[in-house]
Amino acid sequence: MLTLTENACDIVKRYAAHPDTPDEAGLRISTTPGAQLTVATADEPVAGDQVVDQDGAKVFLDQAAAEQLDDKVLDANLDHSGNVQFGLLQQA
Repeated sequence: MLTLTENACDIVKRYAAHPDTPDEAGLRISTTPGAQLTVATADEPVAGDQVVDQDGAKVFLDQAAAEQLDDKVLDANLDHSGNVQFGLLQQA
């Protein structure tokens, strides 16, 4: 199952802590028809999503993304402009 680094947890929780965001909110990773991964914020999981809840950070994965990321670690950092950059690492 996908795991998150401490940085990724902090960034996902920061989004969910916004006052206008529902308690169920998180990050959703889904796949396109070409098997590319897309990342977006989501107020709740879509039916059939795998939910990863790590230290209060919620990530929703569609079925294809869950299979593709099963042995991965999601990392996140802010670039010099303050934009979030995500990366994937292999689980140890």
